[in-house]
Amino acid sequence: MASTATSSPLHVLLFPWPAFGHISPFLQLARKLSTTGGAAIRISFLSIAGNIPRITTLLPSDHSIAIIPLDLPRVPGLPADATSTADMTPAAAELLKLAVDLTKPQVESLLRHLRPHFVVFDFGMQWLPSLAHSLGIKSLFFSVFATICTAYNTVPSRRLHGPNPTVDDLKNPPDGFPSTSSVSTIPSYLAADFLYIFKRFDNDTCVYDRVVACLEGCTAIVAKTCMELEGQYINYVESQFQKPFLLAGPLVPEPPSGELEERWARWLDGFPEKSVVFSSFGSETFLSDEAVKELVLGLEMTGLPFFVVLNFPKNTEGREEEEELRRKIPEGFGERVKGRGVLHTGWVQQQHILSHKSVGCFVCHAGLSSVMEGVVAECQLVMLPQKGDQYFNAALFARDTEVGVEVERREEDGIFGREGVCEAVKKVMTESGRRVRENHRKLKEFLMDKEVQEKFMVEFVEKLKELSLA
Repeated sequence: MASTATSSPLHVLLFPWPAFGHISPFLQLARKLSTTGGAAIRISFLSIAGNIPRITTLLPSDHSIAIIPLDLPRVPGLPADATSTADMTPAAAELLKLAVDLTKPQVESLLRHLRPHFVVFDFGMQWLPSLAHSLGIKSLFFSVFATICTAYNTVPSRRLHGPNPTVDDLKNPPDGFPSTSSVSTIPSYLAADFLYIFKRFDNDTCVYDRVVACLEGCTAIVAKTCMELEGQYINYVESQFQKPFLLAGPLVPEPPSGELEERWARWLDGFPEKSVVFSSFGSETFLSDEAVKELVLGLEMTGLPFFVVLNFPKNTEGREEEEELRRKIPEGFGERVKGRGVLHTGWVQQQHILSHKSVGCFVCHAGLSSVMEGVVAECQLVMLPQKGDQYFNAALFARDTEVGVEVERREEDGIFGREGVCEAVKKVMTESGRRVRENHRKLKEFLMDKEVQEKFMVEFVEKLKELSLA
């Protein structure tokens, strides 16, 4: 079937996986496209209907992006009010994959009606490329993860030694992986974590097969990165799949709007410039009881003021989050750090806090968005990854580019201690971390260079236009 492409305007439909860790970068890309392409690009954004209210709050009031609701089919065992992975058990998240698969008839109807030039889609939708191509629509797989993660885990070479890799298999990179990478092997506890992507639930397709089918079936691959950060991994993935690789640039977070909540602004104002350590692990990453204890005791050992945000999965005993937090904190801790330590559970204005003049260090899980927010806010990075791609983000930013440090952990099980937390914070906050701090400064300047960032998106739009005519 002939392509739907015409001279102008381009119509791009974006369809992220229903998790806000995926929706947010898709929204970032949509905003960048709408401002870079101007009238030459029409943007539509497809998501589960229940997510639309929150999506709307994440867009400027004057946005021109068309937001299209999608009904989520019911699957036995999936909560009736399910809309995203937020507040969802791991078992329910697996069922969500099946529910998204069942949206295929709705998506087909929308594609037939809208006839976009491109559909930009996410990892769980291996059926979408062939559907789009049958309608003359080009499909772009958008990876929301750093390319180092794709390069290590989800390339065809990963399965050259069999369909069910072992921990020992996953400890080593796939064949052809860049020899200049800082990742020459990974510890057993990390390899065991990555076994998940090869696991089948109720005979469903495993994550590896879904992702590789998306990458092999799409017209082109899109990644929110650049050659300056990940050139060796981009070249490797491109060689594995033999198709165009479009770089959207790092998608630097936009400055936060509004003011920081007064109670936090007042507290932070009481400390010297760049002296406060802020620690947060996002809304869907949870620390064990022992990890919570070692983290807060390590921050206490630094002698620096600190602000820690800790969230917890919903428990079956009906405890509120504040009660859960109190239960996990060592006895006497609150009194010892009174006045210089804040422990909080629930949502906070992370970007506002990182941007406050008193905050100088960010202890985080190395989620890609969090790392970028920390760099542009000029907060030194201490990374304590907990799952999945976070481990590779930490390798990229602590070892390959040396713009932050990782907390030291035990090789066999990944356990960390208070001394490791204290040592990592002190390194980036003192003269001993001069090299890291200088690399951090250079990366911030690169990311905040408007001409550089605009060039990324201008080139990206030009590639889209070329691809539409291919």
